[in-house]
Amino acid sequence: MRLRFLGSTSEAGACPSLYETDRGTVVVQGLRVTDAEALADLRHVLEGETAVEVPRELLADIARRVLSVNIGHD
Repeated sequence: MRLRFLGSTSEAGACPSLYETDRGTVVVQGLRVTDAEALADLRHVLEGETAVEVPRELLADIARRVLSVNIGHD
């Protein structure tokens, strides 16, 4: 699998960051959620899965850019 960097809210380009894969999926890089109450709220966590925290503004920024590119190619 290959990753292409989409963006980050960090000025240094560290986490949290989003990547798209050559498989049509998205990879999230971020700090692992360790808060016990938050983890208890997760549903259907499979073996090997974890939760990471991503700022809302990062998701919104990437969504705007990806949607504008996709709309421009329709």
